[in-house]
Amino acid sequence: MFEDATPTENRIRSYVIRQGRLSKGQKRALEEQYPHYLFEASYFSSPQLAFPSQQPLTLEVGFGMGDSLVQMAAEATDQNFLGLEVHGPGVGHLILETERRRLTNLRVINADVWSVLPKLADQSLARIQVFFPDPWHKKRHHKRRLVDTAFLDCAAAKLSPNGLLHLATDWLPYAEVMETTLQGHDAFEFCEPPPRPVTKYEKRGLRLGHTVTDIAARLTA
Repeated sequence: MFEDATPTENRIRSYVIRQGRLSKGQKRALEEQYPHYLFEASYFSSPQLAFPSQQPLTLEVGFGMGDSLVQMAAEATDQNFLGLEVHGPGVGHLILETERRRLTNLRVINADVWSVLPKLADQSLARIQVFFPDPWHKKRHHKRRLVDTAFLDCAAAKLSPNGLLHLATDWLPYAEVMETTLQGHDAFEFCEPPPRPVTKYEKRGLRLGHTVTDIAARLTA
């Protein structure tokens, strides 16, 4: 039913599988509707073939339960959206909401970013967004953080000219690392972050008193 979520290129996993329990609706969505919304591997070389219309394509890495991604797709029908998520309940929930809203500009794949992003056609993405990735608080786990130079290298190759990378985190030390890593990368130039919906994880962080940082950069090379 699902794609292989094992990272490629010998990457250390930047996530922990916490599948949780599937609701009846999520289970039905994964069994019956997932193939209809699946971004299949055959589309990697030509991502626009997965959609009814050729429009600027945004990739979201780790969309959680997917409510904010669905909202973005519903509010921007002149754009296409692809969501990556390793957790089954989130994929099921996104499919249910996509079906409920009858969206045709949103596709999904249950996979790790490193099993998809390197295989996408170069310059095929208008935007890559990563909202609230696992910050891996402990120092010994920092090597598991997704946003590093290797990720930026890959993102730069897949973004179209003037393409946008949009990051968000509620862990200030991780935000500082993101900014430093981006500042040291020749392919990107900082810009004003665009507006976005508030995510479920973000609401939790705000309740805990965390500071949310949005960071955006455009491709310059």
